[in-house]
Amino acid sequence: MECPRCHTQNAAAATFCDECGQRLDGVCARCGEANRAGAKFCRKCGEPVGAAPPAAPPASKFESPEAYTPKHLAEKILTSRTALEGERKQVTVLFADLKGSMELLADRDPEEARTLLDAVLERMMEAVHRYEGTVNQVMGDGIMALFGAPLAHEDHAVRACYAALRMQESVSRYAEELQRAEGVQVQIRVGLNSGEVVVRAIGSDLHMDYTAVGQTTHLAARMEQVARPGTILGTAGTVKLAEGYVLTRSLGPVPIKGRDTPLEVFEIVKAEPVRSRLQAAAARGLTRFVGRQKELAELRAAFDRAAGGAGQVVSLAGKPGVGKSRLFYEFAHGSPAAEWLVLQTGAVSYGKSIPYLPVIELLKSYFAIETSDDAEAIQQKIRGRVDPRLHEAIDPVLALVEALPAKSPFRALDPPERRERTLDAVSRLVVREARVRPVLLVVENLEWVDSETQAVLDTLVDRVRTERLMLLVTYRPEYQHGWHDRDSHTVLGIETLPAADADELLVSFLGESPDLEPLKRLLVERTGGNPFFLEESLRALVETGGLAGERGGYHLARPLASIAIDHRDGYGDMLRALTIPFSDIDLVLREIAFVSLEADRAEYQMIRIEGGMRLSYLVVFVRDDDGVWRLEFF
Repeated sequence: MECPRCHTQNAAAATFCDECGQRLDGVCARCGEANRAGAKFCRKCGEPVGAAPPAAPPASKFESPEAYTPKHLAEKILTSRTALEGERKQVTVLFADLKGSMELLADRDPEEARTLLDAVLERMMEAVHRYEGTVNQVMGDGIMALFGAPLAHEDHAVRACYAALRMQESVSRYAEELQRAEGVQVQIRVGLNSGEVVVRAIGSDLHMDYTAVGQTTHLAARMEQVARPGTILGTAGTVKLAEGYVLTRSLGPVPIKGRDTPLEVFEIVKAEPVRSRLQAAAARGLTRFVGRQKELAELRAAFDRAAGGAGQVVSLAGKPGVGKSRLFYEFAHGSPAAEWLVLQTGAVSYGKSIPYLPVIELLKSYFAIETSDDAEAIQQKIRGRVDPRLHEAIDPVLALVEALPAKSPFRALDPPERRERTLDAVSRLVVREARVRPVLLVVENLEWVDSETQAVLDTLVDRVRTERLMLLVTYRPEYQHGWHDRDSHTVLGIETLPAADADELLVSFLGESPDLEPLKRLLVERTGGNPFFLEESLRALVETGGLAGERGGYHLARPLASIAIDHRDGYGDMLRALTIPFSDIDLVLREIAFVSLEADRAEYQMIRIEGGMRLSYLVVFVRDDDGVWRLEFF
C-alpha cells in the first residue's frame, strides 16, 4: 500500500505509514477526512472510501529536485556527492503542507488549482533554499526538506527554524492577497525534528536516498500533523540546538501517534535578534574575558583617531573560535565607544547567495523594523528617520527591506542604476549619521559576505577618512579585500590564547581545586587554547554530568578517564575527542562524528584520510563495572 503523503510502500495490512506516520486506512481521497477502519463512504462528503482521488491538476514543475533546486546549490551537491554517500549526517527534517488542500481545491479548475498550489510550494521552497536546505520530496500540497544533508551544516537546526519562519511569513503575505482577490483562506503548518540520517546515494537528478536513524523523519512528520494551521512545531532536540536563536513556547507533553508516552512539543514563535554564536552565548552568560590587552590598546588608539574626525577601518583576522567577536564585544561595551551609536551586523554562512543580506539586517535594526510591520508601517519608520536632505536614499532603502511602493519610479530603473543608487544610499545614510553623532559600525564574518554587501563596504571605506566613523570588520584568514594600502586601515591578527590566559579562563569557570588540574591540562591540550572550543567543552561537560557544582566551584562528577570532551578543528568541523586511553588503535583523526551515548555504551564514527582515500570506521566502547571505558568493536 502506497502512502498518499510520502509515497513509501507499506505492507497491505498497515494502518499507518512506517516512514512518515500518515494514516493509511479510511482516508477520503476527496476531502482528506479520516474515517473509521472499514468505512465504505466518507462521513464528511459522501465520497466512496478507497475511490480514486479527484482528477489531478496538470503535471507540476516540481516533479524532480533537478527542476527546482537552485543552480548554486545543485553544483555544491553534485561536487561533493561521492564523499557524502555512505556518510551519517546530523540533520533537521522539515515537513510543511497546505492544511485542508483537498477541500480548497475540490471544486476548482485543475489549471487554477495548480496555479494556487504552485505559488504556495514556491514560497516554501524559496525559504528552504535561502538557508541552503534541500527539498527532498514534493508531496502534492507540501514538501519534505533536509538541513544538514546532503549539504553539511553545523547550524542545521537554526537554518531549519529560520526557513520555517520565513515560509510562514511569505505564505501569509500571499494568503492576504488571495483573501482580498478571491476570498480564499490559505494557511500552512510546519513540523521540525533533529536527528540522524545515513546518506545512501545522490542521483544525477539530485534526488537523495537516505536511511533515517530512529524516529528522525517520523517525528518531524508528526510535528507537522499536530500543528495548528499557521504555526510551527518542533521537538525538544531541535529547540535545544537552536537555543538563543529563536523564541519558543512549550506546549507541554503532547500525545504522539506511534509513541507510548507523550512528547514535549514546542512552538517556534519568532527569530530572536541573535545572529551570532557570541550573542547566543551572551544571553546565557559570558565567561570572563582574559588577555588581548595588546589588541585592545590598538583598538583604543584607532578609536581616538576616529573620535578626532579621522575615520578608521580596523580588520580583525583569525581562525574560527579564537575570540574575534568577543574582543569587539568587550571593546564596544567597555570603552568610550559605549557613548557612540553602535551599529552591528554580519554575514552568515548561508548568505553568500543573498544580495545585501547583512545590509538588510543592519537597516532593519537601525529603523527598528519588526517582523510584524506591514509595508505602510515600514515606510513610515524610514521616512520619519531619514534626514530630508537624503530623500533620494529613501526608495533604495525601501526596496532593500521589501517595502517599496508599487508605483515608485525606482522600480523602473535598469539594474546597474538601481545598484549604483543603492550603494550610494546606504553609505550616505551611515556617513550622515556619523555627522550627527559618532558611529561604531561592526560587520562580522566577511568570509561569507555577498558581493553586493562587499561593494557597500568598499564604498564606505572610500568615504570614512574624514568622518567620525569607525568601521570594525572580522574575517577568517582566507578572506581577501582591497583595503591594505589605505592609511586609515589597521589589520590586527589574533591567535589562540597563551597558556597563562587559557588557565585564567579555566580557573574563572571551574575554580581552583587541585583535583581539576589534570582536566585543565587536558582541555588546553585538546583545544589548543582556542577560547570558543574551551567554553564549548566546559559547557558540554556540565550538560553531560561530567562536572557538578556551579561556576567557580565545579568538581569532577565521575573519573576523568570516563569523560568524553568535545572540541572542533580550526575550520569548524565537529570533532569528538575521547579521553579514553587505549593502545589497540592509533588513528590520525581528521573527523570524528558522534553517533550515540548511553550510560555504559558510546558509538563513534571515525574518519581519516589515508593515501588519498577517505576511510570510515565504527568504534564502539563499553564501560565495565569499574567505570572504565574499553574498546568493544572496531
